[in-house]
Amino acid sequence: MPQPAVPRSASPLVEPTKLVVDGVVREAFVPPLVAPVQFGSLADIPFHNAADAPDEAVFSRKQQDGTWLDVTTTQFAQEVSATAKGLIAVGLRPGDRLAIIARTAYEWTLLDFAGWAAGLVTVPIFPTSSAAQAREILRDAEVAACAVEDVGLARLVTGVRGALPALRHLWQIDAGALYQLASEGSHLPDEAVAERRGMLGPNTIATLIYTSGTTGEPKGCVLTHGNFFAEVDNCVELLHPLFRSVSEEPPATLLFLPLAHVFGRMVAIGCVRARVRMGFAPSTNTDELLADLAGFRPTFLLAIPYVLEKIYNSGRATAEKMRRGASFDRAARIAVRWGDASISARHGTGKGPGLGTRAVRGLYDPLVYRRIRAALGGKVIYIICGGSPLGKRLCSFFTGAGIEVFEGYGLTETTAAVTLTPPLKPRLDTVGWPVPGTTVRIADDGEVLLKGGQVFSGYWDAARRVAVPETDAEGWFATGDIGELDAEGYLSITGRKKDLIITSGGKNTAPAPLEDWLRAHPLVSQCLVIGDNRPYLAALITLDPDGLAHWQQMHRKTDLTAAQLAEDGDLLRNLQQAVDETNKLVSQAESIRRFAVLPVGFTEESGYLTPSFKLKRAAIVRDFAREIDELYG
Repeated sequence: MPQPAVPRSASPLVEPTKLVVDGVVREAFVPPLVAPVQFGSLADIPFHNAADAPDEAVFSRKQQDGTWLDVTTTQFAQEVSATAKGLIAVGLRPGDRLAIIARTAYEWTLLDFAGWAAGLVTVPIFPTSSAAQAREILRDAEVAACAVEDVGLARLVTGVRGALPALRHLWQIDAGALYQLASEGSHLPDEAVAERRGMLGPNTIATLIYTSGTTGEPKGCVLTHGNFFAEVDNCVELLHPLFRSVSEEPPATLLFLPLAHVFGRMVAIGCVRARVRMGFAPSTNTDELLADLAGFRPTFLLAIPYVLEKIYNSGRATAEKMRRGASFDRAARIAVRWGDASISARHGTGKGPGLGTRAVRGLYDPLVYRRIRAALGGKVIYIICGGSPLGKRLCSFFTGAGIEVFEGYGLTETTAAVTLTPPLKPRLDTVGWPVPGTTVRIADDGEVLLKGGQVFSGYWDAARRVAVPETDAEGWFATGDIGELDAEGYLSITGRKKDLIITSGGKNTAPAPLEDWLRAHPLVSQCLVIGDNRPYLAALITLDPDGLAHWQQMHRKTDLTAAQLAEDGDLLRNLQQAVDETNKLVSQAESIRRFAVLPVGFTEESGYLTPSFKLKRAAIVRDFAREIDELYG
């Protein structure tokens, strides 16, 4: 029976240096494991790989028959060069912005590296973005060229192109855009690409990634080539067992996270940097993703809590259909017990799983745990989980099922992770220690402050085409998150200074724009958008007395009570129309999926509004917990 993974490291574990003030840890720092890159850029990686290991597989591409075909470092470098030549040939200049709007795919990463090799700045846009969102990003970044996945996205961009005077080129990937670009640049010598690469350095802008931040207004995070090097080089070294072969099984991962998100992007770059074989799964539909996992058989995965929750719940549902739900529940309890004991032993606070736990776990392995591992392809022994907290129970469960989970914390502004579970010393209910080269500080008001080579240059100033620094005079970036450091330097995130919602899928959404739009409807007095650590957004709505009185007269329902109105079908249909109109402002992932009408109002007198008419979110969430739970039932 395979035992749960116990990570091995290439170097001794480096514990944080801590600053203690009045008995409380206020700062934690872990020194870098690698020296900062002093010259060159991400554009050089494919070419260095081809020179160092020309026949090594760095990608696998899924074929029509479902098999996977390897792409060597030499092949990738040639395709990067050919595409970069095309970008140069059509007249794109160094520093021009190239947008990519597509699902996770080989072509996405190829365009990313080709853009850099041509001296460009790449701008990722979620393919689920609304036309208004895409237009705003393309306009603000003054994008000169845009590559989209399919005809639907091509039409979306075409529909807003009149507002984009800087946009000169639009290519459709599934219509042969890469072949077209290769043909356009076929007459150029290799030196043309080498010259563009030579213009780049660690301080050159690599990408603009737009995030809603805490204000709801999209802002372009300016990340440099040096930011990515600081992040991926230290993470690759820290997570040695994932990125370096420590057994006969070479490391490989199947990437299904969106490459428009900094987490997926950082991992893709890290895999190319470490020459880890990587496949791409464009669909997160359960059946399609499971089929891709079974075909590719990765050794480690990058996931968000939602995926792991779905795997656990699917396993439980399957067991229930087989009338083995109670058996699954017992197996889950054993796995959690095993995981807790194993992690305690690594901390020196316990003896590890006892003989009884080991024996029972062995009994359940072929019945339950092996099925969980098989759902992930059968070879996965490590998972990096980010985006939102996973929770102690699921962490322990997967550890007990033979899969080690590393949790992390980071932001777009920090090129993904700034803290990560230390492989040899995990601690549940925390987001780990600072990534090597990073300092975490807790301000007087509890806000988490960060400093490190991966912290961004600032937000994009479209007028001046530069980054406006967001760090203070000492280089600290204020995250807006509230947290605390324990005695050993582990960070826990306890809340947010502002009300940014992070769903269990890792999607960041500012609720205020949705609330403002919905509140403008005649029937709506107040509304609260919720969804933190939940699978989707929902809303609590209170009714406007005047608007409601008018509606009752028009619908001849003046005799209904407040409780009856909250459940009236005609009223709910009208409110659904208002919600549907509101959702047109955002992507599907940011849309309100369900709502509940409350028979009471949010007022200052009831304790739900401040004197300036701001919602007291914590009080509302506390007092209407039952209604909220029903929205996710």
